Amino acid sequence: MNSSDDGGYVYDPAAFDTDADEGDEPPHPATVDREFDWRGWVLVGVLCVAFLVAPAAIHLVPPGADGYRFALLILPLAPALLLAITAVWATTRP
Repeated sequence: MNSSDDGGYVYDPAAFDTDADEGDEPPHPATVDREFDWRGWVLVGVLCVAFLVAPAAIHLVPPGADGYRFALLILPLAPALLLAITAVWATTRP
């Protein structure tokens, strides 16, 4: 059995190439107006919380305190999640 048999399926890429004729390509990133606006400043603020405020809060809780385990588990996790969500939000633009 070879590809010239009429009884089997033969893939023809030209039959499925309908998107190339329409010209619906996304704009090139260099042509889009991108500037450091308020989304960037929100991301900078979350970075400050993640890298300055959360470690300082962990450092201020003494090891013998009741909330020490909370400080070691939750205080690094919350800013990391917030930073991940904010980074995706700040870089995704319509």
